[in-house]
Amino acid sequence: MCKVYLGLGSNQGDRFNYIQQATQAIEQEIGIVEQTSSYYETEPWGFYDDISFINQVVKIDTRLSAENVLKHILLIEKQLGRNRITSEQKYSSRVIDIDILFYDNQHISLPNLEIPHPHIHQRCFVLKPLNEIAPDYVHPVLETSIQNLLKNCIDNLHVRKMTVKDIFEQPLAAGLSTNFNIDNYHLRRERSF
Repeated sequence: MCKVYLGLGSNQGDRFNYIQQATQAIEQEIGIVEQTSSYYETEPWGFYDDISFINQVVKIDTRLSAENVLKHILLIEKQLGRNRITSEQKYSSRVIDIDILFYDNQHISLPNLEIPHPHIHQRCFVLKPLNEIAPDYVHPVLETSIQNLLKNCIDNLHVRKMTVKDIFEQPLAAGLSTNFNIDNYHLRRERSF
């Protein structure tokens, strides 16, 4: 089994529900979800939008190759309504975004797949939730811990850890629907193998 860290994000529609649906699909199609970070509200990175992203990092165990993990991720994104834009604008709003951050300790460089994700060390919205669940994990290329990467990250965009109270006190502003499953939130946060 391979340990894989995935970054999830959404800033359109029912953001929490998209993250939960993606996590459930990941568990059904890719592998066992061992651990999830808290939710983080973050400013968009690389472009401007009035609506913040909700981000989370999940750790999974899988038997799939990195290439097959990517294939399943693209299918999950499509099933949830993501339309990938093939234009010069690389970053844009989206209902769901799933990135492979790490695949075991491997370094993979293919035309359509770069692992570790090449921008991890530049993005607090990835490093903060990753640091929550894997502070001592050592980046296989940069050869330093997630904790050190976060400490040295110069990204100054707003990233705020959300609480359950935040989620339920501002459901409309947070994009929360009645489909949000608080039991799922707690079970996944506490699950550890």
